[in-house]
Amino acid sequence: MNTTGKRQSALARILGLLSQPVHHYQPATNIFLDLNVDRMADELQLVEQGRERGAQNRPASDGQTLDDIEHQIIEKIERHKQDSHSIYLDHLHTYDERVTALSFEERFATIQQAAPEAVGDFRAEATVGRDELFALRRRLNESEIERERFRARHRIERPARLASPGKIILKVGILAILFVIEVVVNGSFLANANIGGLLGGLVQAVVFAALNILASFLCGMVLIRLVNQRSFFLKLLGVLSCHGYLAFAVALNLTLAHLREIPPTISGDVGQEVLRRLQTAPYMLTDINSWVFFSVGFVFSLVAMADGLMFFDPYMGYAGLERRWLDASNQFAGARSELIDRLRDIREDCTDAMNNAARDLSVRRGEYDSLLQGRGRLAQRFTQHQNQIEQAGRALLEIYRESNRRARSTPPPSTFSRSYTMERIIYAGGEPDSTAREHLRKMIAETQALLNQQIKAIHEAFDNAVKTYREIDELLPEKKSG
Repeated sequence: MNTTGKRQSALARILGLLSQPVHHYQPATNIFLDLNVDRMADELQLVEQGRERGAQNRPASDGQTLDDIEHQIIEKIERHKQDSHSIYLDHLHTYDERVTALSFEERFATIQQAAPEAVGDFRAEATVGRDELFALRRRLNESEIERERFRARHRIERPARLASPGKIILKVGILAILFVIEVVVNGSFLANANIGGLLGGLVQAVVFAALNILASFLCGMVLIRLVNQRSFFLKLLGVLSCHGYLAFAVALNLTLAHLREIPPTISGDVGQEVLRRLQTAPYMLTDINSWVFFSVGFVFSLVAMADGLMFFDPYMGYAGLERRWLDASNQFAGARSELIDRLRDIREDCTDAMNNAARDLSVRRGEYDSLLQGRGRLAQRFTQHQNQIEQAGRALLEIYRESNRRARSTPPPSTFSRSYTMERIIYAGGEPDSTAREHLRKMIAETQALLNQQIKAIHEAFDNAVKTYREIDELLPEKKSG
């Protein structure tokens, strides 16, 4: 369990095994220390002690036991043997701890449980993705059905003309440019006939330019587009709207032209005078500049109307359906690609973790064999060291006895001719037998085979998941357009 109380995933447990060290100790370099016979002989003063006791004919010729000096030598030898034995036990304990730290049984149990769970988690993830993808595909299918029914009902065989962000910006920019130009032109023309001069002409120019440009744009984008509809009533409404727009554009720009020709000193209401001229003589403009003023305004109105007419798809309502279908299609394709990439990442993570776990077992098996070999070499070294201790003891006894013999006047005791035999320490520590080692090798091989099987199962699960994602298109096939 982690700190949040949630159970770790199978992949996290496998990766957790790999973060643990192979063992808790560095390889030991201590060796058994051999006895220095000459130095011990000097420390015990064996030559002097032998000469002194030999001059006194000690030990007695009929003595049957070792004397004090010989006991002292043997005591030194035995003490060193026990010290070496303690070192030997310490090293054995180190090897045993390192073997225990390899924790094969824990790894076997974790891998045998976590590896199949990792495959199960992968399949569950694939199932969740399939459900998510199915919902998106059903939404796309509904959008396709709606789009195809609309095309069939209105007898449309072409794709919709969608306005890209760049085109929208361009068309809005054209409107803005037309508006600014018309304000400047109208302001300069109307200033001559306005009592407020240039400022009054600009105010009138802004009002009429907004009405001329924006109204023409909206007529083209909404009303006149109805001429493309299949419905007779809507088509008729569009034709009438087109005529109405032309009448509106001509009337508005004639109004501006007449407004320009009215002098600022006229008495009475300017608006009523313009209305009177439109009713009695609408085309009686006395100044050529007025006709230029009318033509500029009317052309700008036509450009604004055409801009609105081509702002979206000519067939009203078709562009919205097409955009919704494209959004659903892109969402489905993006989700499928994202799900496959996510499954591919999970597959690679699981494969790497299981391959690393298999390699870790091989490394630990090599470490285990190395530890057993080191343990065996340690036992041989301790046996050889006991031989060296025994030989050192014999050498020390011989130094003392030889010095004693030379100084004696009586025959040496019979014990001087006895060779020293040290009692050996044999450690029955329970070396792993060949059966245990073979069992471990078998378990490692079986666990590695299990990991390989699960890697193969994950690859098969990935292929099946991708296949089921494609099968969603077969369950809900895309509608073929005419």
